[in-house]
Amino acid sequence: MSNTSTSGYQYAFLDSGSGGLPYLAQLRSHAPLASCVYLADTRHFPYGEKTRDEVILFASDAVRTLLEHFNPECVIVACNTISVAALDSLRQSFDIPFVGTVPAIKLAAASSKNRKIGLLATERTVCDPYTDDLIAKHAPDCDITRIGDSTLISRIERELVTATRQERLEAVMPSVERFRKAGVDTIVLACTHFLHVTDEIREAAGDGIAIIDSREGVVQQAMRLVPPRENDHAGSMCYVTGGLSDEGMERFRTYASLFDSAWGGVL
Repeated sequence: MSNTSTSGYQYAFLDSGSGGLPYLAQLRSHAPLASCVYLADTRHFPYGEKTRDEVILFASDAVRTLLEHFNPECVIVACNTISVAALDSLRQSFDIPFVGTVPAIKLAAASSKNRKIGLLATERTVCDPYTDDLIAKHAPDCDITRIGDSTLISRIERELVTATRQERLEAVMPSVERFRKAGVDTIVLACTHFLHVTDEIREAAGDGIAIIDSREGVVQQAMRLVPPRENDHAGSMCYVTGGLSDEGMERFRTYASLFDSAWGGVL
């Protein structure tokens, strides 16, 4: 286990893998001297194929790890699956502010002109009652095409973050083509992993289709709850929970470096 400090970080980010790193980068673009820690629960990746009870169990264990080692002031759940399946439970179980990354249905409904929206997510998020409630509340008049693409998510986690543009474009094309055939004018990226391939999704979708994610809204909410400031831990540290091969560990070390985070190793 790596040496860690209990003197406190401002923001802790939690995801099953590398998907939340763009959210970390977004916050640091606003507050480069804020103190951040990132934990990828790689031991239980992918969350999108787990039951609701499993997601709650694994996410709760990960939050306990963050609290024990880093004493953060706020936890940013940079994972749509955890947010839709476990956020309420986490808020009831832990006395700390949480910011979730729920599918940006409200924003998409405001953007869509033809009322046809694509939702790209994990299988867990696509079928979760929380997602149904979001649609009923914010987009009752919209035709929602839902795609759960666990294959793409796994490829992003294991290879596409550092792949060529052409490889990434070919990987996103099947899901995007389904949305195009459905006639959507807005696509919601409702799994944080997809933010690694936003440019390729936008290119594949073409003109006239808006690509929506929750990055800025999530970060602004976190900074409202905990105003950023400089402290002894300025910058960011990146950790995993294990379950990776040597190659996987080296890959995640590379991901941390790409997002300007120091590598902490396994917790």
